[in-house]
Amino acid sequence: MDTPEEPLPPVVYTMENKPIVTCAGDQNLFTSIYPTLSQQLPREPMEWRRSYGRAPKMIHLESNFVQFKEELLPKDGNKALLTFPFLHIYWTECCDTEVYKATVKDDLTKWQNVLKAHSSVDWLIVVVENDAKKKNKTNILPRTSIVDKIRNDFCNKQSDRCVVLSDPLKDSSRTQESWNAFLTKLRTLLLMSFTKNLGKFEDDMRTLREKRTEPGWSFCDYFMVQEELAFVFEMLQQFEDALVQYDELDALFSQYVVNFGAGDGANWLTFFCQPVKSWNGLVLRKPIDMEKRELIQRQEATLLDLRSYLFSRQCTLLLFLQRPWEVAQRALELLHSCVQELKLLEVSRTPSARCPTTRVSVPPGALDCWVLLSCLEVLQRIEGCCDRAQIDSNIAHTVGLWSYATGKLKSLGYLCGLVSEKGPNSEDLNRTVDLLAGLGAERPETANTAQSPYKKLKEALSSVEAFEKHYLDLSHATIEMYTSIGRTRSAKFVGKDLAEFYMRKRSPQKAEGYLQGALKNYLAEGWALPVTHTRKQLAECQKHLGQTSSYLQTSSLLAGDQHLAEEERKYFCQEILSFAGRPVDSPGHRVVLPMQSFAQLRDLHFDPSHAVVHAGGTLSVDITMHSQMPVPIHVDQIAVNVHFSIERNSYRKTAEWLTKHRTPNGIIHFPPEASPLPSTQSGLSALELSEVFERSPSDNSLTTAGIICRNVHLLLRRQESGPALDTPSGVALEDGAYVLRCSSVTLQPGANKVSFRTQAKEPGTYTLRQLCASVGPVWFVLPHIYPIVQYDVYSQEPQLHVEPLADSLLAGIPQKVKFTVTTGHYTVKNGDSLQLSNVEAMLILCRAEHRAVVYSNSREESSTAPLRIQSSDKVTSIGLPAAPAYHVIEFELEVLSLPSAPAANRESDPLGTPEPHRKQKDRQRTDHCMITTDHKVSIDCPWSIYSTVIALTFSVPFRTTHSLLSAGTRKYVQVCVQNLSDLDFQLSDSNLTDTGDEADLQLTPLNTQSPQHVHSRQSVLFVWELRWTREPPPALHCRFSVGFCPALEEPLTVPLQPYTYEFQVENFFTLYTVRAEIAPPAGAEFCKTGSLCSLEVSITRLADLLDVDKDEALTESDECFSTKLMYEVVDNSSSWAVCGKSCGVISMPVSSQATHRVRMEVMPLFAGYLPLPDVRLFKYLPHHSAHSSQLDADSWIENDSLSVDKHLDDHLDCSSIRSRGSGHSVSSSEHKGLPMPRLQALPTGQVFNSSTGMQILVLPSQDDHVLEVSVT
Repeated sequence: MDTPEEPLPPVVYTMENKPIVTCAGDQNLFTSIYPTLSQQLPREPMEWRRSYGRAPKMIHLESNFVQFKEELLPKDGNKALLTFPFLHIYWTECCDTEVYKATVKDDLTKWQNVLKAHSSVDWLIVVVENDAKKKNKTNILPRTSIVDKIRNDFCNKQSDRCVVLSDPLKDSSRTQESWNAFLTKLRTLLLMSFTKNLGKFEDDMRTLREKRTEPGWSFCDYFMVQEELAFVFEMLQQFEDALVQYDELDALFSQYVVNFGAGDGANWLTFFCQPVKSWNGLVLRKPIDMEKRELIQRQEATLLDLRSYLFSRQCTLLLFLQRPWEVAQRALELLHSCVQELKLLEVSRTPSARCPTTRVSVPPGALDCWVLLSCLEVLQRIEGCCDRAQIDSNIAHTVGLWSYATGKLKSLGYLCGLVSEKGPNSEDLNRTVDLLAGLGAERPETANTAQSPYKKLKEALSSVEAFEKHYLDLSHATIEMYTSIGRTRSAKFVGKDLAEFYMRKRSPQKAEGYLQGALKNYLAEGWALPVTHTRKQLAECQKHLGQTSSYLQTSSLLAGDQHLAEEERKYFCQEILSFAGRPVDSPGHRVVLPMQSFAQLRDLHFDPSHAVVHAGGTLSVDITMHSQMPVPIHVDQIAVNVHFSIERNSYRKTAEWLTKHRTPNGIIHFPPEASPLPSTQSGLSALELSEVFERSPSDNSLTTAGIICRNVHLLLRRQESGPALDTPSGVALEDGAYVLRCSSVTLQPGANKVSFRTQAKEPGTYTLRQLCASVGPVWFVLPHIYPIVQYDVYSQEPQLHVEPLADSLLAGIPQKVKFTVTTGHYTVKNGDSLQLSNVEAMLILCRAEHRAVVYSNSREESSTAPLRIQSSDKVTSIGLPAAPAYHVIEFELEVLSLPSAPAANRESDPLGTPEPHRKQKDRQRTDHCMITTDHKVSIDCPWSIYSTVIALTFSVPFRTTHSLLSAGTRKYVQVCVQNLSDLDFQLSDSNLTDTGDEADLQLTPLNTQSPQHVHSRQSVLFVWELRWTREPPPALHCRFSVGFCPALEEPLTVPLQPYTYEFQVENFFTLYTVRAEIAPPAGAEFCKTGSLCSLEVSITRLADLLDVDKDEALTESDECFSTKLMYEVVDNSSSWAVCGKSCGVISMPVSSQATHRVRMEVMPLFAGYLPLPDVRLFKYLPHHSAHSSQLDADSWIENDSLSVDKHLDDHLDCSSIRSRGSGHSVSSSEHKGLPMPRLQALPTGQVFNSSTGMQILVLPSQDDHVLEVSVT
């Protein structure tokens, strides 16, 4: 233990490092046990619980057992965990007490004193028991005595720190149990020591990190401390935790660099601003690059050194974690970030503004060499740990490195003059030598590799041919990989770089395909600036290849491209004009180009606006073209090819029909032509950008500001393959017989108006198909004009149209009718006239102020002339003014239709007979419909040998009805006139006359003679009293007339005919009077509800035998004539209950004042003033009546309330009465084949009921709890 200190060998940081455990005591004993111990210790896992809520893990413990030396114990300030002994073990197999006291005890005491001096409390004493030694020595104490002494002497409070290992070299159950107990104790103590020391180390490291804002803090020192922790995790095979440490260091350094670029610099960053002298790329073929680690430790590393070492450690851990594809992803991010960090640290500029004392620089191409070597190194490292199948299935992770390497090799080739046509010059060669010198010597680990990155780069820069070979290999491999994973855009981008290379090598035929592919992709995805740039390259390529048509097309697209500078646009425009100005080798040769890039069609205007013109007419077409060219262009000719078509039955289409299908203003707007770049409407979404702010969690200060795109997954997704969006050069030029031309036009940049005029010839439809503009032999063609633009030429036959000016013509008053003559192709001459046949009931009114107006085809007034109207008995002649073809003559005439109402139909609507119930609905539907009358007029036109027949429909404005009113024997006739029109009328001079000229009959008016004002939808009633001196006639024939005129209008110059209405009144005199009386019960003053009252019905005849009585119901006896009547008591108000018989048949004498009385009992159902029941009279016709065989079916159907007696008694029992339907069923069963008697209702004029309207007071009964009162 007292040996002099020897310098410790340097620690080799490899994966072979294990936690150190020192062994003191009997070294020979430990040497014999070591093989078994080293195998058994890592066999069983242990659960490792760590602080700060971190998840527990199962780990396998291994140890590096070394001989105990005091120099191994950590001194103050030493934070190296790899050289830290986590546990100290003392081995002994002493069995003799004397030996223990003489040597072992003193050795143990010195061992513990040294541990205490260095504050080491992690120790263990192992006593090995050997049965062989026990047998050789008989005076030894039992084993427990030695163990007890050791525990008493050294383990007073920690008795578990002394363990016994029995016969460790034997194979027995006792030995196995002893080993298990020992190993468990050893693992537990090791784990406790790890947890304690690692926790303390982490706290110290955290404290050091928190001091990073203090002056003098060094990132390199902190780097070494946290990497020490990563080494420990790696030593424990916790690779994920080790990777986290390096990721934290990476993030911390990146943040400092970003802050430095923003102006918040740290002093220690000046160490990384040293000149870059070596750019040999990443070193990934050994676990630890000790050379770069020492540079970091000495604070002499450059930015590239630090990044290279840091990534090499991350790569090693990722490969241990079997995540090689993450290595590729991280490598690509590292290479891009290093380039940016060098710019932030201003290493690429000299002198440095933030490091004024440091003159640093990066030689041109050095960074490209470093990136290229690093890409190839990462790719070869991944290929070395993965098989070909895995690599092929994960191309998406590595293709970025291939592409980056290709780009950097291209940059080196341009820099070193390996792409120029003449090859590298002396300056290029010197630059190449400098770059190769910066690579240094090849590393020993890759010296024997044939295709190492170092050899590839050196060979590529050695000659033009070698560079071309390597660059083409990389480019084609990258394109193939991008294509295989569906990243077409990236593949086209690499192809575009390859096209630039071919253009530099003067091989445009090879470059064209790549440029066309890139252009197609950019067009499909809407990249405006790349499209412009690629087109410029393509134009240069086409020019070298001599593709005139394609070059002119591309030049036209570039001349109209707003993304180009004005001078460049003018250059390409001049290229087109220069070609157009050259003499043409073959006459008629044309170069047809699409018009989209030259000019755009904005709108088109027709004059006339409806785009309909008659044959021989003139049509103007004005178009607005927006020139895309940057300079004025003189166009030789602008032409529109027109397609002519004749539709079937097109001769029937008139100008009015064609006009309905046109735009009202004649202007057609064309949508903006499809841009060569897809818009958001064609499938691509608009950018959805949002602001992003990141703030410090400590003081909430703004640390980062930026924008993000929220729909990047929609914008950057792969588009479906489809046809090329670039306009093809093969535009078909149509040749047609119909062309609109405009010559010698100068198109200024922007909007230009071009006018065409044409004279219509053949009738039909003309469709504008193509728009062409010629500049010398260059023709710009718009192949299809969309939306479809058409104009029509028509040839129309002369037509006459007559229509009323009002919605309906009213009879009886003058009405205006409009005549429209469409001349068509006919020319109206002076003397031409319309011959109208006169109609007896309709007059044509001739006035001097009637004039005719002549309009042109566009409805412009041409002339006016008075109408020349001559009328005779049969014909009315209307002279037409002279008018040219395709004009319109309009004039108005007044016509008057004589008013008359149809005569009342006596059979269908006899006066005095109630209208059948089933016909009331039909009558109600026609109440508000005016009666119409058609007048047909024949017109002879001068342009036709055939007559034109027109029908004018007049509506009678009035609806008239009549009715007969009775008051005893006095009779009155009422006429109701209803105004059904929308006009108001004045009625005057009403009159009712008897057309039968009965001298003894007098009609006395009861109306006022002043004019009556009748409004629309209102009625006026007129009443006359009938008086006669002797027996009146059986029927009265009347004619009603009344004068009328429209109200609130100017006086009419034409006298109007009165309105007439004829009707007939039959059986209008009174034959019978009926009177009903109700008397209260005997002894009562009033009727009460629920009590029986007496009803007496008196039927009195007022005249002797008349002609109307002579029918089959009349019977003759010795004394006098009599007729059979049937009475029926009906309570329509449901106020009475008729008790007993309510109907019966009586024999009534035919003599004046003959009276028949009938009594019956009725019961009032309600209290109040109740109307008396209704009494009806019918004629009772016997079954043997000759007229019974000619019964009107409606008389059975319409009188369902009438009854027949099945026994044919004189007095009928109402309980045996059946309705018409029941009687029919009885007749069909009981009286089958026998004629049945029938009832005939008496006209209302022959029966007068004097009790109509009378009421009687009914009192409620006293015992009623609920009082019901009838109010009428």
